[in-house]
Amino acid sequence: MISEKVFIAIDLGAGSGRVIAAKTDLSTIELEEVHRFDNPGTDLPGGSFWNVIGLYREILTGLRRAVEQHGSKIVSIGIDTWGCDFGLVDANGELLGMPHQYRDPRFEGMAEVMHAAMPEAEIYSCTGLKTNFYNSSLHLMAEARKQSPALLHAENLLFVPDLLAYWLTGVQAVERTVASTSQLLDPRTGDWAWEVIDALGLPRKIFGTVVAPGTVLGSIRDEVASFIGQAGIPVVATACHDTASAVAGIPMDGSSLWLSSGTWSIMGVETSEAITSAEAHAYGFCNELGVSDSVRFLKNISGLWLVQECKRQWDLEGDPLGYGEMATLAHQAVPFSAFIDPDDSCFASPGDMPEKIRAFCARSGQLVPHDKGQILRVVTESLALKYRVVYENICKLTGLEFKCLNAGGGGIQNALLSQATADALGIEIVCGPVEATSCGNVITQMIGTGYLPNLEAGRDLIRRSFERSTFTPGDSMAWDDAFARFKTILALS
Repeated sequence: MISEKVFIAIDLGAGSGRVIAAKTDLSTIELEEVHRFDNPGTDLPGGSFWNVIGLYREILTGLRRAVEQHGSKIVSIGIDTWGCDFGLVDANGELLGMPHQYRDPRFEGMAEVMHAAMPEAEIYSCTGLKTNFYNSSLHLMAEARKQSPALLHAENLLFVPDLLAYWLTGVQAVERTVASTSQLLDPRTGDWAWEVIDALGLPRKIFGTVVAPGTVLGSIRDEVASFIGQAGIPVVATACHDTASAVAGIPMDGSSLWLSSGTWSIMGVETSEAITSAEAHAYGFCNELGVSDSVRFLKNISGLWLVQECKRQWDLEGDPLGYGEMATLAHQAVPFSAFIDPDDSCFASPGDMPEKIRAFCARSGQLVPHDKGQILRVVTESLALKYRVVYENICKLTGLEFKCLNAGGGGIQNALLSQATADALGIEIVCGPVEATSCGNVITQMIGTGYLPNLEAGRDLIRRSFERSTFTPGDSMAWDDAFARFKTILALS
């Protein structure tokens, strides 16, 4: 039996970050949180920024704690983060300003400018991505239009996980899954979409080497080794986009249909080829890249953001509720009283979400929910029904039929939503693991360092290691009736 090995997963979200130690003897895997920290953005006169240096310091602290606990058992380190955001580095390797947040308002008006230079349909054909406010393309165009000194002097563009890996190793490279969120990568080749880059007037020189997930970048720098107390640890360009890691970390049982459930819900299918048809574009689907040359054909859906914002508002009002209490209230509420479109723009920004939900229901001529449980029930059922819209479009666009949906992420802990999803879609939902992102990060490292032969072996390891739950569909007629009503609400919004 192989002695225990430890792989370090650094998982950064838009609100917090963690350093996870994954302990494994190759028969099972166990995750241990070593260090957790906040990741707040900051508004400055020049825009909204990430404190990426602060993140780096927290990563070093977490790595030092990991070394104190696990020492020579540590095999490698991998970083995953949200997509799109980037730093610009000059010829000396120095960062030119702090990375902006993807919600920074510099994107405003850039879509129109971009589509004047190259029609949206052509961009979609080249990149597989529909234009969204968070795409790197728009933010780079904003920098180009204002003749940003950072862009003028940049030698390399590095996405946030690439930048942090560079600081750990001294090696500059762009990992493919996170690059595929930029709207500047060709999903068919895995290389830059040069025709789009040229059409948008962006400097070619900043778009450097793209590497596959699982690539070993190099060992940590001497200065890093001195700080954390151990030298020679390799850093792997894992599946650096957190959703790519999450999908890799979901065992696919009899179906390639998946759901990453959290603040955002992202539903898609794992395919071997990008789908860039006009119909896919019209439905708002995107093609992002995954592990083992896979394509994540997906659609973003507003997820538990709605529930989180309701909780935040009630906390501010002095009536705090735990998520368990909220689940109980939602379960006790009347079903199918009203519906919202979770992706309506009115829900995109923070601030008094319960009132926004009531206003939407009033505006669409429905019964207005007033108590907390009813509001939460409306949100839960509306999310499940929006999943059905996306699910039916996936079936139509791929020509495939699915017997189950494989779900992972923190959102699967909401049992009412998981059951509602099974009921709405009319198929079985297999949920697990909750820590899909960290699991995917780790198994990609294990593939890159030779401890696993392929992705399927990694998913088998996850399958053996974590409990999963199955939800089977119930009263299809009631949900079919609800879906018909829901579609009329979507038509109004």
